[in-house]
Amino acid sequence: MENRFGMMFSGIADESEEYVELIPELDEMNEGVDLPSELLILPIKNTVLFPGIVIPITVGRQKSIKLVKTAYAGDRIIGVVAQKNVNAEDPSIHDVYSFGTVAKILKMLVLPDGNTTIIIQGKSRFQIDEMVSADPFLKAKYHIVEELFPPFDHEKTVAIVDSLKNAASTILKLNPEIPEEAQVAIDNIESPDFLTHFLSSNINAKVSEKQELLEENDGLKRATMLLEHMMKDIKMLEIKQEINERVNDDIDQQQRDYYIRQQIKALQDELGLEGPDHEVEALREKGRHKKWPKEVGEHFNKELDKVLRMNPSAAEYPVAMNYAELLLDLPWNEFTKDSFDLARAQKVLDKDHYGLEDVKERILEYLAVLKLKKDMKSPILCLLGPPGVGKTSLGKSVAKALKRNYVRIALGGLHDEAEIRGHRKTYIGAMPGKLIQNIQKSKSANPVFILDEIDKINRDFRGDPSSALLEVLDPEQNNSFVDNYLEVPFDLSKVLFIATANGMEGIHPALRDRMEIIELSGYTLEEKLEIAKQHLVPKQKKEHGLKSNDIQFDDDALVQLIDGYTRESGVRNLERKIGSVVRKTAKAFAMKEEYNKEVGAEEIKKLLGANRFDKEIYTDNDYAGVVTGLAWTSVGGEILFIESSLYRGKGNLIISGQLGDVMQESAKAALSFVKSHAAQLKIDYKVFENYDLHIHVPSGAVPKDGPSAGITILTAIASIFTQRKVKANLAMTGEITLRGKVMPVGGIKEKILAAKRAGINHIILSNQNKKDIDEIKDNYLENLMFSYVDHADEVLDIALLEELVDHPMVFEVNEKR
Repeated sequence: MENRFGMMFSGIADESEEYVELIPELDEMNEGVDLPSELLILPIKNTVLFPGIVIPITVGRQKSIKLVKTAYAGDRIIGVVAQKNVNAEDPSIHDVYSFGTVAKILKMLVLPDGNTTIIIQGKSRFQIDEMVSADPFLKAKYHIVEELFPPFDHEKTVAIVDSLKNAASTILKLNPEIPEEAQVAIDNIESPDFLTHFLSSNINAKVSEKQELLEENDGLKRATMLLEHMMKDIKMLEIKQEINERVNDDIDQQQRDYYIRQQIKALQDELGLEGPDHEVEALREKGRHKKWPKEVGEHFNKELDKVLRMNPSAAEYPVAMNYAELLLDLPWNEFTKDSFDLARAQKVLDKDHYGLEDVKERILEYLAVLKLKKDMKSPILCLLGPPGVGKTSLGKSVAKALKRNYVRIALGGLHDEAEIRGHRKTYIGAMPGKLIQNIQKSKSANPVFILDEIDKINRDFRGDPSSALLEVLDPEQNNSFVDNYLEVPFDLSKVLFIATANGMEGIHPALRDRMEIIELSGYTLEEKLEIAKQHLVPKQKKEHGLKSNDIQFDDDALVQLIDGYTRESGVRNLERKIGSVVRKTAKAFAMKEEYNKEVGAEEIKKLLGANRFDKEIYTDNDYAGVVTGLAWTSVGGEILFIESSLYRGKGNLIISGQLGDVMQESAKAALSFVKSHAAQLKIDYKVFENYDLHIHVPSGAVPKDGPSAGITILTAIASIFTQRKVKANLAMTGEITLRGKVMPVGGIKEKILAAKRAGINHIILSNQNKKDIDEIKDNYLENLMFSYVDHADEVLDIALLEELVDHPMVFEVNEKR
């Protein structure tokens, strides 16, 4: 009721002289009005028209515009009813109240936007008897409902009229926004009926409540109902005035916001409405059931207290609410129950991944200790290996074996520390770091968390994310990890972090120290064959809609794919090639063409063309200075040939084949050893001064480096200078020192498998590499002989035959110096 009197006495009266007199008596109002037998029905939303009241209405619906224009061209009499269903754009008789007010259109204005505004005055109440038509607009038969109010001099009438006028006067005094003219107008109203209609039209009430007042026939009962509503308005205004008195005139902007919010709160409490405070209290109630630490609960309640002091329309309000909701969503001390069935875990790991025995063993060790101790801190594992060997998918299998939730973040290309630690809430668009975000998604405080590609984190002026991970991956610190956005410690000690990396070079040294490194070497041909048979082929058949018997790969076909069409440590390209073969088969199957269900090596060549890669095969020992070495590459083991040649010169050493610094130094050390042991090898020392030595490693376009070719280069140099044959079917790998000591090297498993594939049956290794051979399965060592050495002399004794090559080189020594 606060502003409606003002509208009645200022807004409308200036529009047109036709309706300046706003409060005529009902008897005067109905004089000279001939009512039709059928009434045009105009539905209106969100308001109720009472007899004697003048209101403007904007008409936008086409049916309503037609109705208004038709009525305005005639007697201007319409029936106005309120809509029950405000969402109905084409209301029927069921969408409107049957009780309404006969009204006269005082004026019609057509606006530029196509809408039509009419000013109408209520005449008398009516009730619909029967709907005559609904098109082009509603038309109904009706009857007028007479006013039933006791005579003005009736004792109860006088009392209720005085009560209504007193209540209206109180409202006018409490609300300074209503003009003084309203009091004069109310004092001049003599008709009890019109007084109740006038005040009913201006109270703060729902449409349904006003409709009840309009439909009530008993005048005294209607006035009593109206008085109850007015008393509520008075109480609300008194509350507002009480709040006003408590607020100082010199309050700053923040206090004014608080004042307005208190007003809204008081009004909502009085009306029984739910406001922002109820939402905050609902969050507080949820917080009582969380299992978080005591200090977190206290921090949460303090944040909610801050929210209560904020204006809901302030920019900080949604930020504070989002923060409170994040605190609630995090799984504080909420854990999934680990599965300690070690036999089941073993089956899950074996089913999902072939090989990788060291990794599986470490996981089972962790489970066993956790089963016994119950409270073991989760280790920080780092799976190190080439692409495609199953590092990331192994994390999923671990989660499945433990029955834990699984989350993963890709760290490749990450360059902002805030991605790990989050942003402070003071920044626009602030959010928690990826760790907290993923913990929130996992719904548990002990998920398996994969930190993928940890070696590919970048660093720039925005910070160093790898340094931010130091706290996360330290079991002694991560029980109180503090995200910049979260501001309170969160326990990450129960999270099983598994990092993956392709190499150690890109990992921060301090970060590397915090992780347990588990190396995953590339798969051997035999392992790739089993993986293809057990996993890749069935997967590709399923993905391409083929049944098991629609296509079959024999072992020769898979070996052909592995050796001739892929060169990798993992099996990604192998899976693509298998998929390519399966797609061609699927096409033939779909087009009902003939195709070979049994795919062999020859069929592979027909489908995919010629081999993309050729592997090195051992040839013979007919040439002096040519020795077979063993190398490790990112795609597995390879054999390589060290070739050497002598020609007249001044004792220069030429090295070619894109050899790195370490490999060149190995060549120089080997040459120095041969020179220092020339007499022992029966080499004329003058040869070194009169001949240039050229050492070359084929595949010149491929960079090569590392110390493992040391003894191979030594043997090649000794062979070329002595012209002695090298033992047939022999390969070697090992580092050599200047004193001739043979040092151990890595990648032994891959190297011996490469030698075996190349047809080599005798391998020379450092004695310290014997432990690596002991860890390799016996079936990989069949038909291989190993010679373990400690010194270069032993290498040369084994590798060089006493027999000279055919057509040995004759050295000519220049005696002049």
